[in-house]
Amino acid sequence: MYEYKEIYRLDFTNVKYYRQMHEVIQKELDFPDYYGCNWDAFWDCMTDMVGCDPIHIQIVGLEVLRQKKYDDVIEKLITLLRDSKYYYDKKYADEILIEIIDENGNVTVVE
Repeated sequence: MYEYKEIYRLDFTNVKYYRQMHEVIQKELDFPDYYGCNWDAFWDCMTDMVGCDPIHIQIVGLEVLRQKKYDDVIEKLITLLRDSKYYYDKKYADEILIEIIDENGNVTVVE
């Protein structure tokens, strides 16, 4: 559980349905087998990681989710990742880097 990686890469380019998106999250972030594949479970697992090691997450393939009309899902994911940076009142905010990489290779840092 929570094996440290220098970069956690959430690649959604091959996602065909909602649950598969959570499977990508679970596998790449090394969430436990009992991960519930929902946003409450995501929050619980994500905040368990905060403060253990630096976290660098790259998100790729959001355009695939947008094509599937998952804009609300994208917003929820980004919001929860952003909120996790400040889970301990900014204590670990500088240790968490979240980047969105678009189909052209442009990088946007989530603040």
